[in-house]
Amino acid sequence: MKSGVLNLVVKRLGIAVVTLLIVLFAVFFATSMLPGDTASILLGQAATPEAVAGLREAMHLNDPAILRFLRWLFGLLHGDLGTSYANDMPVAALIGGRLLNTMKLAGITTLISVPLALTLGITAAMLRGSLYDRAVTVLSIGVISVPEFMVATLAVLLFAVYLRWLPALSSVNEAHSLTDLVRIYAMPVITLTFVISAQMIRMTRAAVIETLSTPYVEMALLKGASRSRMVLRHALPNALGPIVNAVALSLSYLVGGVIIVETIFNYPGIAKLMVDAVATRDLPLIQSCAMIFCLGYLLLITAADIVAIMSNPRLR
Repeated sequence: MKSGVLNLVVKRLGIAVVTLLIVLFAVFFATSMLPGDTASILLGQAATPEAVAGLREAMHLNDPAILRFLRWLFGLLHGDLGTSYANDMPVAALIGGRLLNTMKLAGITTLISVPLALTLGITAAMLRGSLYDRAVTVLSIGVISVPEFMVATLAVLLFAVYLRWLPALSSVNEAHSLTDLVRIYAMPVITLTFVISAQMIRMTRAAVIETLSTPYVEMALLKGASRSRMVLRHALPNALGPIVNAVALSLSYLVGGVIIVETIFNYPGIAKLMVDAVATRDLPLIQSCAMIFCLGYLLLITAADIVAIMSNPRLR
């Protein structure tokens, strides 16, 4: 690896670390500004002012915000996510199983959506201007225009209400066979695949078309190379950076999409856990869940940037 490429990679990693610190700061103070008093919510309406004041003191809620942030950040660096206010349990224990469920949902969606989107995007670029290309373009634009909650709602109405093929709620604990797993994951995966595939198709198609217009690819075509060989051997290797960026940016929509999908389908993932934590103003749990989502987004974008740097032929 050339020193210039190494310097760019190190610089990008440094930017990622600084960005993560800024995000942690923003997450902590944004959640701290949520309306309502945590102690009052936990004790209920019948609590006396003295009890509320005592609980606030015990939970260190009267400490300055910057001190609470530094204490939280110090705990994160030592692997301590804190203790849930509502459940009086370690946040890490509450998140563990839920995070695994969310990763399963995201993993299945990725395994389906990425090959599907790349195939449609690359073939549409190869057949640019054809009826197939126009159909893929219109379909992807149409899907992009529909928000996640609308796709999820339509899926429930069609497959659960009218056709009665799939359950309206995704209860993972009720899965006892492969058929049950398919039925449980079908609608959340369909919804998320619709959400992220459309944007991935558009960006992949644009990246391949831009590469196909370069002089060296046109030269290969003039030398008699078939269109498929020209795309697979000449265009795709040099379009790898933009395509990886397209995949990473599209997968980052999972961060927002999974929150809506888990809520609508009552899927027991980390997003549903965070939504429930907001209702009880469980700040350590909200902050930890939000941090995990931000960290996942940042890792995707950073990995895409590093791949783009290393695959750039002008830097190799």
